[in-house]
Amino acid sequence: MPNITFIDAHGESRTVEAEIGSTVMETAIRNAVPGIEAECGGACACATCHVYVDDAWTAAVGHAEPMEEDMLDFAFDVRPNSRLSCQIRIRADLDGLVVRTPERQG
Repeated sequence: MPNITFIDAHGESRTVEAEIGSTVMETAIRNAVPGIEAECGGACACATCHVYVDDAWTAAVGHAEPMEEDMLDFAFDVRPNSRLSCQIRIRADLDGLVVRTPERQG
């Protein structure tokens, strides 16, 4: 199983195992990762699972689709590497992925 590292706004990190085919958001919820609220449950209908993808991983993860970009308008402190974690599907090649959670969710 791929490992995903979540780093919170205070710099604390936790690495968890992710199931291939699930999303980064689902992985965070299953592992009680703080900073991911996921109010809509992964429907891309809110911005409460906002993360910053580590620069080394942005190409592998890819860019947001238009619907996700629209939802990011509601997120707090959006940056070029912002993504909604519900839209990042876990694949084997994402083993070692690093994402950061914002200071607060939108």
